[in-house]
Amino acid sequence: MKVVLLAGGLGTRIYEQSQYMPKPMIEIGGKPIIWHIMKEYSYYGYNEFIICAGYKQGVIKDWFDDYFLHSADVTFDFSEGKKNVVVHEQTCEPWKVTIVDTGKDTMTGGRIKRVQKYIGNETFMMTYGDGVCDVDINNLVKFHRDHGKIATLTAVLRDEDKGKLNIAEDNSVRSFREKSIVDSAPINAGYMVLEPSVFDYIEGDSTIFEREPLEMLASEGELMSYRHKGFWQCMDNVREMAILQTMYDSGKAPWIKWKD
Repeated sequence: MKVVLLAGGLGTRIYEQSQYMPKPMIEIGGKPIIWHIMKEYSYYGYNEFIICAGYKQGVIKDWFDDYFLHSADVTFDFSEGKKNVVVHEQTCEPWKVTIVDTGKDTMTGGRIKRVQKYIGNETFMMTYGDGVCDVDINNLVKFHRDHGKIATLTAVLRDEDKGKLNIAEDNSVRSFREKSIVDSAPINAGYMVLEPSVFDYIEGDSTIFEREPLEMLASEGELMSYRHKGFWQCMDNVREMAILQTMYDSGKAPWIKWKD
């Protein structure tokens, strides 16, 4: 199953860092936060990623282009008047990464729509490139397959101004509204599982996925929530970046389940 990562926005609320690079490339513990998210999925055996790039998309491509070399012991041999490179050992993950320029100003729904040809007619996962979580991905996928609806999102309880959900007792999402008043209610944490028919709900580049598509799916009873009671933290600003860095430095980062 492929994993789609949204990584094309401007990141205006963390402009101190994002003026130089896309927000998903801001480092926690010496690695971009998008790398941490990919490691989460890889821990559960999902190793094929489609990155929806846009703003400064070349930074993402350059980083992955160099990643193999920087993760290997190599010999550069120029003795014969040409460059011969011998790779001795490498510690790269078994990832297949497709990076797509989905446009600088494209909205979230439009970005997803633009990578449809790379997904094909199959179930896929999607999350945002600026938030980490300790959700059990395998349980999330099983939950999605068991209920048989078009879309599943991960819901967490948090006092923040995020997409607010009205969830029924059977875990179906009855309504969805994006960014309202700050109140204690389930919010959209990303970590979604989606059927390919979700593309029918996206009109084009100007479609904000968290508005019309999710609202329509909710009204039709096709949007379910996977309630996560564990850790989730986005990185919208410098303060939240510092929170994640402090967790990493303490050696107690809840999202890190893998062993290097």
